[in-house]
Amino acid sequence: MENTCKTFQCNCEECLCSSHIDHKGAHTEHHEKMVNDFKKRFWVSLAFTLPILIFSPMVQLFFGFSLLDFKYERVILFIVSSIVFFYGGWPFLKGFFNEVKTRSLGMMTLIALAIVVAYVYSSAISFGLKGKPFFWELATLIDIMLLGHWIEMRSIMGAGKALEELAKLMPSVAHKIMSDKSVQDIPVSELKIDDLVLVKPGEKIPADGEITEGESDINEAMLTGESKPVRKSQKDSVIGGSINGESSFTLQVKKIGKDSYLSQVIDLVKSAQSSKSKAQSLANRAAFWLTIVALSGGILTIAIWLFLTSEPFSFAMERAVTVMVITCPHALGLAVPLVVAVSTSIAAKKGLLIRNRTSFEEARKISAIVFDKTGTLTRGKFGITDTITFDGNEEEILNLAAAVESHSEHPIAQAIASSNKKNIDIQNFKAIPGKGAEATVQGKSVKVVSPGYLKENNIDFDYQKIEKLSNQGKTVVFVLVDDHLKGAIALADIIRDESKEAVKN
Repeated sequence: MENTCKTFQCNCEECLCSSHIDHKGAHTEHHEKMVNDFKKRFWVSLAFTLPILIFSPMVQLFFGFSLLDFKYERVILFIVSSIVFFYGGWPFLKGFFNEVKTRSLGMMTLIALAIVVAYVYSSAISFGLKGKPFFWELATLIDIMLLGHWIEMRSIMGAGKALEELAKLMPSVAHKIMSDKSVQDIPVSELKIDDLVLVKPGEKIPADGEITEGESDINEAMLTGESKPVRKSQKDSVIGGSINGESSFTLQVKKIGKDSYLSQVIDLVKSAQSSKSKAQSLANRAAFWLTIVALSGGILTIAIWLFLTSEPFSFAMERAVTVMVITCPHALGLAVPLVVAVSTSIAAKKGLLIRNRTSFEEARKISAIVFDKTGTLTRGKFGITDTITFDGNEEEILNLAAAVESHSEHPIAQAIASSNKKNIDIQNFKAIPGKGAEATVQGKSVKVVSPGYLKENNIDFDYQKIEKLSNQGKTVVFVLVDDHLKGAIALADIIRDESKEAVKN
């Protein structure tokens, strides 16, 4: 329900800025307080509802029991119901004033109308007006609406936590290069456009920018879903929040705050989470028209009973109040937030981000699905798929390559290293920038290198075999022993075990 959310949901724009980590903590704390407030109001109101139900004549008649005449029964009902009305009903009364102020009558107005009419009329009954009180209807309506909004706020808070996880991708400290070339650690929030920052191996990049000195492999999987590290060199752009590889470089800051890539992603997620479904829009429109119907029905009822019958005013008023109270849809107030919360929760557990709720509802009509391979049907991490031998055997090639790559932090190197569990001592490990690595293994000079290294050194290989693997989207590295080509290893993003079943179904 859009108006409901506007009444209770914090829309602090600063929360979208990736540099406002402290503010995001306060934002989350604010949501938690709101959830706890609804929870507390619900349980307190429910506790006071029990004596209201017991003392209500209608409930006694329905369940077939009767309490002994109690002199102050109506006074007790009035006092306890007043507590439920003012304490439990306050969020809806406040929401009513907000809707009137913005001229957007909706569910808050409808609920407030029902509980105010029920309370005022029942209070008049308690002090002498003839008729039957509606205190139990008042209390149960407030309880159900509080429960519905408690569930809704928990869903909203869950969405806020998802945004927090995105914000955590940004580091809190940056190594700023000062004018005298010294390096000083400062909070990321203090970075400015054109500042120079040193990014060390394995660190998260603190801001969107451009490399001015050095080169490295950047892991952008958490932001773009691409599992293969991207080689970046001078004048290349990098994204804040991505992870640097095994080389350091100097970064010139180009975007900060809400202009950054990560903040735009957060903005997109926030927009998706706050989008309303057809059911919510329908419920809100229904609430508006039901408010009109309730008012019109109440006025029409009292007019008919007063002018077309001989019944007294108290009788006509009782009928009018009955119409206005039952017009408020208890089920609508609980069902829509419950459905939204449960569907969002189930989708999140299944790893599904709902970008547009209306499209999500239309998903039942889908007849074909197009998958983005990386991280969807695959695990998002490299693994060996093929081993080609030019001279030697597969086991020897894998053992030698794994020994060399065990000293490298590169994702491709780690994939090769993890394929072999043997501990082989190596000496003289050295990275070959942009081309691979080399080391001395069991007295032999072993290199694990890219195709570019072979071309630079005029080393021939079977182009057909390698081209076939490359056309399949696989990354190929070569193993050289004492500068003699021994074989090649092909790696790719490993397909998930459950992908076949998912596609099949």
